[in-house]
Amino acid sequence: MPGKIIAIALLLAVILTGGCWDRRELSELAIVLGAGVDRLPGGRIQLTLQLARPSAFGGGEGGANVIMNQNIAWVVSATGETVSDAQRNLTLQVSRQLIWTHNIVLVFGESAARRGVRDLTNFFHRQAGPRETMWVMVAEGEAKKVLESHSELEKTSAQSSGFLARSRAGFSIEFINFIKDLASLGANPVAARVKLARQGEAQGPGMEKKHKHNEVVFAGTAVFNDDRLAGWLDKSETRGLLWLRGEMEDGVITVPSATAPGKKLSFRITESKTSVKPSLNGENVSLHIEISADVDLEEQQSTENILDPQAIKILEERVAEDIEKRCRSALSKARDGYGVDIFRFGELFHRKYKKEWQTIKHRWNEEFVNAEISLAVKVHLRSMGLQARRSSLKK
Repeated sequence: MPGKIIAIALLLAVILTGGCWDRRELSELAIVLGAGVDRLPGGRIQLTLQLARPSAFGGGEGGANVIMNQNIAWVVSATGETVSDAQRNLTLQVSRQLIWTHNIVLVFGESAARRGVRDLTNFFHRQAGPRETMWVMVAEGEAKKVLESHSELEKTSAQSSGFLARSRAGFSIEFINFIKDLASLGANPVAARVKLARQGEAQGPGMEKKHKHNEVVFAGTAVFNDDRLAGWLDKSETRGLLWLRGEMEDGVITVPSATAPGKKLSFRITESKTSVKPSLNGENVSLHIEISADVDLEEQQSTENILDPQAIKILEERVAEDIEKRCRSALSKARDGYGVDIFRFGELFHRKYKKEWQTIKHRWNEEFVNAEISLAVKVHLRSMGLQARRSSLKK
């Protein structure tokens, strides 16, 4: 027994006093902030990385003067037969070891996405470095151009894109969930659609070129059929996608006034819930979808009495109609336009009908297209805002 205690003590001593033999200094690392994958004519893969410059982030000598006189990030590209091959070729250009653990975004170029992303995702899924929480996006055009852009508010375009994704103002998806949808027979992948748009206005004489530039913006959703890009959803259809997937966390709905033509009212979504109930009658699949939402009045251009119960009912119905319109538009584009289930309805059907799923799982998209779908939306107007409360107190 004493011998075992001594052995354990010696082992602990070795572990605790072993030193930092594998420690890597910051000056030896190249930190990846964003990655882009494009397909070139001929089939070669182009990997583009946006690398942080440590001195520009306050990690080097020179302080503010260095930041003012150099780019915040360095964007570098290389080609190869595979993503791994392209990364290896990047090491011929980058003098430091690539570190993937801080990567924020993975952007697929449109050409690469249309030819299929399954092979392209394998490298990022298999390696230990890339994070499963990085945001997946599809660019209109080249991914390289997205990473070469910059941001006026953030240090880099990768950081700006990451903040846009986290805000949930549009559709956004993390890599781990993207590859789960890619592997699922009950869902098809979707990703954020990004593009470069001219942003900024001149702030004074001679500043036009400096303040007007291309910046990354969210422009809807990329829809996949299996691993190939099938097409896009616009911003309105994207809102319907979020409602149908139960992922509507925040947003504003604007509807016309019932009493004043041309006037609008805006409502902020405070809470929402989506319930999807699949059913099977013989060989016929049906889906019953119920959506409920609580909203607060944020802005009113009209003068109707929003404290009147009948007026409240009309407004609730108008908001519900707007939600239903967006959902039906997204359903129509997915079913009639692309023929794919991007709402994960197949996974819900699988959970309820495990036995029957085995016979239809390989043709679920066809079942989804032909399924009978019913949709009901209910809205509750919870708050009228401060002005309404003040008006009620005066009476």
